[in-house]
Amino acid sequence: MTDASIIRHDWTRAEAQALFDQPFNDLLFQAQTVHRQNFDPNKVQRSQLSNIKTGGCAEDCAYCSQSARNGSHLPASKLIEVERVLSEARRAKEQGSTRFCMGAAWRSPKERDMDQLVAMVEGVRALGMETCMTLGMLEDDQVIRLKGAGLDYYNHNIDTSERYYPEVITTRTFADRIDTLNRVREAGIKVCSGGILGMGETEMDRIDMLLALANLAEHPDSVPINQLMPMPDTPLADAEPVDGIDFVRVIALARILMPKAHLRLSAGRTAMSEETQALCFFAGANSIFSGDVLLTAQNPGEDRDSVLFGRLGLESMELGETGAR
Repeated sequence: MTDASIIRHDWTRAEAQALFDQPFNDLLFQAQTVHRQNFDPNKVQRSQLSNIKTGGCAEDCAYCSQSARNGSHLPASKLIEVERVLSEARRAKEQGSTRFCMGAAWRSPKERDMDQLVAMVEGVRALGMETCMTLGMLEDDQVIRLKGAGLDYYNHNIDTSERYYPEVITTRTFADRIDTLNRVREAGIKVCSGGILGMGETEMDRIDMLLALANLAEHPDSVPINQLMPMPDTPLADAEPVDGIDFVRVIALARILMPKAHLRLSAGRTAMSEETQALCFFAGANSIFSGDVLLTAQNPGEDRDSVLFGRLGLESMELGETGAR
């Protein structure tokens, strides 16, 4: 069994495959053991995601309804007003979220948008919440400005394996994603990066995606694992759903490979049974997105999450609490 006190960045494909292929109960036992050695197993961090700029994105991500290039017809909007963002953040805090994430649909922010983005970060921080943004690729000076504003986390998902990446996105490369993650981390901003299951990738692609994250110079602080929510008119509109047991196996492997990362059950929970979500929490997931909507996709909402947490005996982490041991 893996020693959870050792943080590794040299995992091999053979090692990861052997872990993944264990009998299901053995894999979950190992993942839960690692989880308990590093976190309170009954505490879950809650974040809320706000869509601060919708549609018209120049990227061609096959899964995304906000792309202007993949057949989706979602109209483009401008960057929303700072006060509207702060109003959403206040409501999220009242509902128990400790981190407020802001996402914009574009390849990268323009210089004219930076003052507004900085004001959003400063305003959310002033509410006493952690801040996270996902804005695409960043230049060095943009990273510095966001860091100076107090940005805590930057989300930039690698989406899938390096091998399968060109099947999903052609307007940027896997290396572009890794470069942005490195740039953000070197500036002292915490990294949030994960991927999406259900885009036609193989089991090995899923393992390789986790290995790419686990073998970074530092593990991401947050690792969101998404289940594809097929969007109308996109190339993946008719994708087959992910098997629940397969999804839980990915969560368990992520927990073993990255013992101290917060693993977030992200998009796709509306398609999961409560039993599947419970198995994910047992396998090491300890973060969720709250609220009714994730960008353009539906989310279970506060009421359903509160009921599920009550049934499972889970508690939300307080602001400043990491759940770490």
